[in-house]
Amino acid sequence: MSTALRDDEAVRRIANRLKRAQGQLAAVIAAVEEGGDCRAVVTQLSAVSSAIDRAGFAVIAAAMQQCLGEDDAELQMADLEKLFLSLS
Repeated sequence: MSTALRDDEAVRRIANRLKRAQGQLAAVIAAVEEGGDCRAVVTQLSAVSSAIDRAGFAVIAAAMQQCLGEDDAELQMADLEKLFLSLS
């Protein structure tokens, strides 16, 4: 599948989500290296995982919107379903 993100607004939102996740992950790494509280580390790690999942779903949603107007939608939907399931 060669569907690229073409919606500039979607790309901006997805990049922002990933940048926030990157910041959260840096905080988790610092907490681990500094011997932070285990519960706090796990809570932050869960937040990072959730943020990355939401970004992945946003990528798939944007790709699905693009596929609605393209010819081979059936094949693309199968590919998108595989991508979606890979996140679950």
